Amino acid sequence: MKLIFDDWQKKFLETKGDKILCTGRQVGKSEVCGADAGEYAINHPKSKPIVMIAPTERQARGLFNKTLDYLSENYPNKIAKGKKRPTNERITLITGVDIYCLPVGLNGLGIRFLTIGRLYVDEASRIPEEVWAAITPALLTTGGDTIILSTPAGATGEFYNCWINKDEAYNSFTRFSISSEEVMQNRPINQYWTKEVREKAIQKLEQAKARMSKREYAQEFLGKFDDALNRVFSDALIKECCILKRIEVIRNNFKHYLGVDIARMGDDEETFEIIGKDDKGFLEHEDSIIKNKILTTETEREIIRLNELWNFREIDLDAGAGTLGVSVLDHLLEVDNLKKKVIPINNRARSLDKDENSKSKLLKEDLYNNLLALMEQGKIKLLNDDEVIASLQSVQYEYVIKEGESTKMRIFGNYTHIAEGLIRAAWGASADKHLNIWCKY
Repeated sequence: MKLIFDDWQKKFLETKGDKILCTGRQVGKSEVCGADAGEYAINHPKSKPIVMIAPTERQARGLFNKTLDYLSENYPNKIAKGKKRPTNERITLITGVDIYCLPVGLNGLGIRFLTIGRLYVDEASRIPEEVWAAITPALLTTGGDTIILSTPAGATGEFYNCWINKDEAYNSFTRFSISSEEVMQNRPINQYWTKEVREKAIQKLEQAKARMSKREYAQEFLGKFDDALNRVFSDALIKECCILKRIEVIRNNFKHYLGVDIARMGDDEETFEIIGKDDKGFLEHEDSIIKNKILTTETEREIIRLNELWNFREIDLDAGAGTLGVSVLDHLLEVDNLKKKVIPINNRARSLDKDENSKSKLLKEDLYNNLLALMEQGKIKLLNDDEVIASLQSVQYEYVIKEGESTKMRIFGNYTHIAEGLIRAAWGASADKHLNIWCKY
């Protein structure tokens, strides 16, 4: 599909040098940066490699694939073939230019020894400080440009610093900002962006505005920084806890617990998180399984399959009113060897037992605070996996203050599905689930 660029995108493409793009979601920042990278590669033959980084391989590949799409549409004869044909990590052009995509995780080891001609940093608000420190030497001898793109994630970190500071440390950057509202309302009608599509997009924005707090909406769709939005799990804590490799053999001396986050209608991914507990009560994250676009019947079969392998002590899943988990729960409760293991844990206030007899209420913050406390106390270790790390990094909180009501904490994020599975598995595996554990915000 031939891209039709908005006016702000055309200006971005025309601008030379370092650039930073801070926007709302779904405005076309990946598309325009993919085109920017493609044009640079074509117009600068035999230049040093173009490198695209992001916290995870999936995120890095998103921009990388947009670049390949742009080159395939506009310069198909410039893409090398045969042994040098494109792979999941590299595009080679016959002009002698290579384009790489790399996940950087928590420390940026993958880029520390590279020489980079042009750098694209996607999901930049999620990139840890240690990674930024590894980037500068990679560009030192090439005079290469840095293009940074992201939606905000709280008023902190290098992405935030680069955006708000125009002093000597950051004065080389040209700044671009556009909100989702501006794009959806003002994008010219064409064969791809029809009136029907625009009306549905505007409707979805209105639905998001009604569903989200003002601060979250401003961050996600207006591209605004807000220092009242904070991360639940710090980079330092994640680095300290995310140290494990997946186990190769199931350990019979461990008790195993499963936490399931079931994808909502329209969502792509759901996750199955497995935590083991040793005889001293310490917890280890043993596996993280992500499934894409599966039916509830497939979810049920996967839980049954995993239980046959792991023989779980407890299976905790989101099965509150109005969720897809209700039907999954109902069917699993009919399976003889599962009905005593399956526990419904909802993200909203609800009774703790499935018979609705308990008056205690379990809130989303209870689940997150429990995992946070376990991490801070050194009672749980998690997988050193980029997707796990990215999910923990995405979890944010804000305090909601309404006149005449007690202050409440609201937890949210745009990539929390792994974290949501983890908080359930950790709750199930906790020795005393009824401790009044609260995190130190």
